[in-house]
Amino acid sequence: MSTRPALTQLGLDTGKKARLYRILHQHGLRNGTALFLPYDQGLEHGPRDFRDNPISSDPKYILKLATEGGFNGIAIQIGLAEKFYWDYAGEVPLVLKLNGKTDIPPDAHALSPVNATVEDAVRLGADAVGYTLYVGTPAQEADFEQLRRVREDAQRFGMPLIVWAYPRGAAIEAKGGKDSFYAVDYAARTAAELGADMVKVNFPHPDKRTNVHTSYDREFTSQEAIDAVVRSASRTLLLVSGGGKAGDEAMLDKARQSMDAGATGLIFGRNVWQREHYESLRFVSELREILAKYPST
Repeated sequence: MSTRPALTQLGLDTGKKARLYRILHQHGLRNGTALFLPYDQGLEHGPRDFRDNPISSDPKYILKLATEGGFNGIAIQIGLAEKFYWDYAGEVPLVLKLNGKTDIPPDAHALSPVNATVEDAVRLGADAVGYTLYVGTPAQEADFEQLRRVREDAQRFGMPLIVWAYPRGAAIEAKGGKDSFYAVDYAARTAAELGADMVKVNFPHPDKRTNVHTSYDREFTSQEAIDAVVRSASRTLLLVSGGGKAGDEAMLDKARQSMDAGATGLIFGRNVWQREHYESLRFVSELREILAKYPST
């Protein structure tokens, strides 16, 4: 098990520390853990993600769900933030996603273009900004440069930077795939070294070993894999994604292992809102029960 770093160990300036303190200690369970609700799938995947629960296509419903569920923050794109967040401003922290792409072009040369600024986030009352980084694609040089500019603005405005670290591209697919232990571990370390304050990763699958580096080409338990990913993030706080909708027990096991490893929290979207309202809140309550067992300063 890795030790989750405290805010005082992160080398943060006053603005970043104040905003992260609000997120971690004045919302959610207020115990230093985090549960975020991402809602950028309409851009990333298209309207198909809302068909299992049609009311989830209404951003106002999702924002209300975030407040009812006691989330530490909601991650949305600027268009939805401008039109809907004002009704809940201050009740749930806003993570403004600064970039995004559709899934119409292939991932081989994926680059998620910036469509909003850190200054927009300040204007909208956000407590953090989110940036999607595609690790391993031929476009990563441009991606790194784009992230550098966002990081500089985040530093200037005292805004925490959460990096969605996603391995993508043909080279990744040829080496175990985007959610292999090798790829997720590499992505977490990349985000940390490029200046993320928090990094969001998918749960690693150590059984996906085709053509991976030799140090990953042996038997690992899922707990060993997520332990290593948290270590790779070092003093960058780590969030584990719920990924696509799956069975409750599988998701809860993933949550327990992540928190055992020293993750700061969870970021579950479709696994929450692709179900009826009552079921959403019941599942969130189970996630909160897990997080309650891992307080930190």
